[in-house]
Amino acid sequence: MRVLLVEDDEDLRFGVAAALRAAGLAVDEAADLPRADEALFVTAYDCAVFDRMLPSGDAAAFVDGLRRAGRDVPVLFLTARDTVADRVEGFASGGDDYLVKPFAVPELVARVRSLCRRAAVVRPPVHRVGDLEIDTARRHVRRAGVLLTLTGREFAVLEVLAARADQTVSRAELIESCWDEMAEPQSNVLEVLVSQLRRKLGDPQVIHTVRGVGYRLSPDDAR
Repeated sequence: MRVLLVEDDEDLRFGVAAALRAAGLAVDEAADLPRADEALFVTAYDCAVFDRMLPSGDAAAFVDGLRRAGRDVPVLFLTARDTVADRVEGFASGGDDYLVKPFAVPELVARVRSLCRRAAVVRPPVHRVGDLEIDTARRHVRRAGVLLTLTGREFAVLEVLAARADQTVSRAELIESCWDEMAEPQSNVLEVLVSQLRRKLGDPQVIHTVRGVGYRLSPDDAR
């Protein structure tokens, strides 16, 4: 799941982005509305989190423009404006959720996850590949009925592979879906994570390398 975070307060943006990344989400950051507009133009996001009042303008008016242009990315407003009128204005402009500062980080993460799932309603909640079961709503993974413990990033990679089971997913697609602009695509970060994930999933292996392309999730290694 990929999230755009638009916040001009650098310290707050850093803290929120770190919490979302720790929860297994890929996060792109923008400090103002022009950068947010550019990011939304080039990337499909599962959710966008906007500080309501930015030096470059009111994010509510910006989101209203997105809606008028037919852009349906789920939006959460994160703001100190806490009156009923402010909330009504936020929802009327096309916001899907509204969280007032100060806020609890676990609540923010839960709300962002909920909006991301809303954007992905066409995805089945549970993927089954052989004896492997991936419950995307509860974020549970079982192999032969045994509950496994995965990191947020490991789950993110497995979820993308499961959604395309028996198909090859390129390395670039996995990097784009599960990391953000802070990742270095040329590094071996994906290869290391896949190796760790294979160890946790156990034998027989279900994640297969397609040389020169990427990986495929399948109960067998038939090409």
